[in-house]
Amino acid sequence: MSIGAEFSVEEREEGGTRVVLSGPWLVSTIGAIDQDLRALQGDYSTIDLTHIEEIDTVGAWTICALVRDHGGEIIGASDRAQRLINAVQGFTSQEPIQPEVLPIWQRVPALVGKEVVGWAKGTLDVIGFLGQIVMASGSLLLHPGRFRFRALVRQMELVGVSALGIVGLMSFLIGIVIAQQGAVQLQQFGAEALTVNLVGRITLRELGVLMTAIMVAGRSGSAFAAQIGTMKLTEEVDAMRTIGISPVEALVIPRILASVLMMPLLGFYSAVVAIIGGAVIADLTLGIPFFTFLTRIKEVVPLYDLYVGMIKAPVFGLIVALSGCYQGMQVQGNSEQVGLRTTMAVVQAIFAVIVLDAFFAVFFTEIGWG
Repeated sequence: MSIGAEFSVEEREEGGTRVVLSGPWLVSTIGAIDQDLRALQGDYSTIDLTHIEEIDTVGAWTICALVRDHGGEIIGASDRAQRLINAVQGFTSQEPIQPEVLPIWQRVPALVGKEVVGWAKGTLDVIGFLGQIVMASGSLLLHPGRFRFRALVRQMELVGVSALGIVGLMSFLIGIVIAQQGAVQLQQFGAEALTVNLVGRITLRELGVLMTAIMVAGRSGSAFAAQIGTMKLTEEVDAMRTIGISPVEALVIPRILASVLMMPLLGFYSAVVAIIGGAVIADLTLGIPFFTFLTRIKEVVPLYDLYVGMIKAPVFGLIVALSGCYQGMQVQGNSEQVGLRTTMAVVQAIFAVIVLDAFFAVFFTEIGWG
């Protein structure tokens, strides 16, 4: 018994050319000779199926394509082969394998229009999601017994306590980099003592909260999207609705509250560790004693810099949590969507945080907190 589909071309004594097919003509065996079949040239008088051992629908369709492209009369077909050939011979397509490519002056407007429609639909979906959160929050205010306090504490642990190590390490290194690079530039003007001002203000006001928000977006925002997305995919969210539990109340609100509550603490912690990192490098390279550096911070950094960071922190936490939960709730279809939505959650959260930080910078400068 042959292990693969085969064919041969023979010249007939009475004239004409015969194609002899043999072996199993199945979907699992035809691939090996597909390129050879496509390379055949000319017309044939007969196509002999006498030596075909097995055949399926794909094999029958291939034989029909052979007849269509090169002509010839089918002979020696078994009852099964003839039935399959009769069944599939009408199902042919003349469509090109490669789709037609529109000119660029048509393609670009079409893509732009598609993106605009997508943005509009996405905006409506986000508004609807925010509406669900508002309604769920109102329901919890009317029925506080339904609030999942344990879920909130668990999410606060995951968002805040578990992130202390990585946020602390990142902030410490950022403080070192700011102090070292800032000192190099300030030494050109004999003002290396102002390194204290640079480290203190930029970490308390900007980088402490901003870098923490980016870290939380990559760490917790992605986790929110992946967790809720997987629950959507496995129909756990639908099961919660079936038994009368609101997914927004059970899954979304605890995560949003945890992010909003923990971001100010993480942001302050990040700024403090960055200042310590700056003090360490200043002690080692600039000759500014460690505790003198910390004492100077209180003198040169205005208190409103701390207020600016603490005001921005919960807003950033809200944005990160909303992005992660929203993208998680949009998962549908297959597991690829989980990865896609998780990526979108992180990218959108970081983008929104940076844009909002720019608006905050302008706003606080206008009100005299520059």
